[in-house]
Amino acid sequence: MISPPYLKKGDTIAIVGPAGKISEKQVEKTVETLKNWGFQVTVGKHLFDNQYGYSASDAKRVSDFQTMLDKAEVKAILCARGGYGTNRIVDQLDFSKFNQLPKWIIGFSDITVIHSHIHQNFGVETIHGTMAAGFGNMNTYPETTETLHKALLGKLKGYRFESHKLSRNGTGSGVLTGGNLAILCSLIGTRSDIDTQQKILFIEEVGEHLYRIDRMMVQLKRAGKLDGLAGLLVGGMDELPDTRKDFGKSVYEIITNATGDYDYPVAFDFPGGHGNDNRVLLLGRPCTMKVETNTVLNFSAPFGSNV
Repeated sequence: MISPPYLKKGDTIAIVGPAGKISEKQVEKTVETLKNWGFQVTVGKHLFDNQYGYSASDAKRVSDFQTMLDKAEVKAILCARGGYGTNRIVDQLDFSKFNQLPKWIIGFSDITVIHSHIHQNFGVETIHGTMAAGFGNMNTYPETTETLHKALLGKLKGYRFESHKLSRNGTGSGVLTGGNLAILCSLIGTRSDIDTQQKILFIEEVGEHLYRIDRMMVQLKRAGKLDGLAGLLVGGMDELPDTRKDFGKSVYEIITNATGDYDYPVAFDFPGGHGNDNRVLLLGRPCTMKVETNTVLNFSAPFGSNV
């Protein structure tokens, strides 16, 4: 995997909306913060067009994203928010200039489509982290934006957090990949489908019934995505509308059951995903995950541009 160049003061970050709609007010705090960090900011021409549930039409969302992919002066692309729509445009994007001059793509949730597509087809690292819509929580949950700032500057080295009682102890090393569970399942069989062999797979989810989580985990297992992992890292499983009493198992028990045939480490409770505390992960980066009383996730030195 190639690591895009880290940013320095004066570099330009672009904000685009490949999925759901966002208001100008939601972006104000983001622009202010990025400028306070010393970066210049540009936004997509159609970011606030607001067509039904999307930030703009498919064609205009493609145009905005393509423009920022192609501009050499843009060093990172921050997606505005998730929602739905990225899968509708990903195959229309031309990554040839991006492949020659990689830059950081930042987002989560529906942006899992972009992460997976880039990893599988171009071998470039990306950033799983907060989007423009999430900067409003930075005073209450500062780690959300602080870890993004560190990642952009090349200062994010890893994490230590308390292990859940259902975590499975062990140590695994591999490239970190993954994202939103439902999106990962939707990509199976497409050009954006990720290879999980000897990888540390990260998953997170929001708002899904437990039977749907179970169905997704079964689908991953049947598709071979849980075979041969170096480890499984589970982030937030937020705002699930039912309980263990409704389904017979908790969400962590569902995941434990789905991975019961394997012996790699499984870590629950990473503070990343749709919760307010959404810390950055460097997708595509080699890392080591050691699960004991605490879980330690250490990122290795990058390949490519940042060596």
